[in-house]
Amino acid sequence: MTTATIAPTAGARPLADTLTMLRRNLLRALRYPGLTSFTVAIPVALLLLFVFVFGGAFGAGVAPGVEPGAAGRSAYLDYITPAILLFAVVGAAQSVAITAAMDAKGGIMARFKTMAISPGSVLGGPVLGTVIQALVAVALVLGLAVALGFRPEAGPLGWLVLAGLLALVTFAFSWLCVGLGLAATSVETASNTPMLLTALPFFGSGFVPVETMPAGVRWFAQHQPFTPIIETTRDLLSGTALTTSTTVQALGWSVLVGALGYAWSRSLYRRERS
Repeated sequence: MTTATIAPTAGARPLADTLTMLRRNLLRALRYPGLTSFTVAIPVALLLLFVFVFGGAFGAGVAPGVEPGAAGRSAYLDYITPAILLFAVVGAAQSVAITAAMDAKGGIMARFKTMAISPGSVLGGPVLGTVIQALVAVALVLGLAVALGFRPEAGPLGWLVLAGLLALVTFAFSWLCVGLGLAATSVETASNTPMLLTALPFFGSGFVPVETMPAGVRWFAQHQPFTPIIETTRDLLSGTALTTSTTVQALGWSVLVGALGYAWSRSLYRRERS
């Protein structure tokens, strides 16, 4: 019996199958709380570390005229919160790489290909589940930031746009991480490779202004994906008018990463099916 033929998928229902896979992903998140809590634990740890350990000094650097100490911590909390929210997004995307690798290495995908399931739903459902988990994690981290003294000034439209932007960014990087998970040689590798994404906010405007960096590092910071995404998030939270070029770059990077990640993931999945 050959499994290369895909006849069983002829009666598949893409929307219903995607919702089924979405439900499966959310149930798995509940059954593996350690993996799910990682999405929130890392951003929370970073927020507390940088605000209460480094914030008093760093705040004086990001907000001219602010004295080190309590005022510096308050200023740095305002500056760093947008970057910390992106760590929640990256953490969620990392989790989908792990689950994709678990399904691929555990033979679950091999079983799916013999069933009347829409091929796109096998990957699309977990990606949508990751978006939901990321938005919940963002809300929790943002709630902590508010409890610490962060006061966003976004209006109703700004909050709506911010939710859309973070959902788009999560969707894009989740497809990239699905590809990383399917390409990984083991589940352990799949858990480590996406961690490279967590370095990008450090080499951007997430923690310090790019203007303070040496020329070579500053060039990289200005031209990598997370800097315009962080800056757009920062503008939305502060109620500041969006900078057109920065917003276009944030959306452009998201679309590009998502498109490449989707194409790569589908190619790897088809290889799994053959």
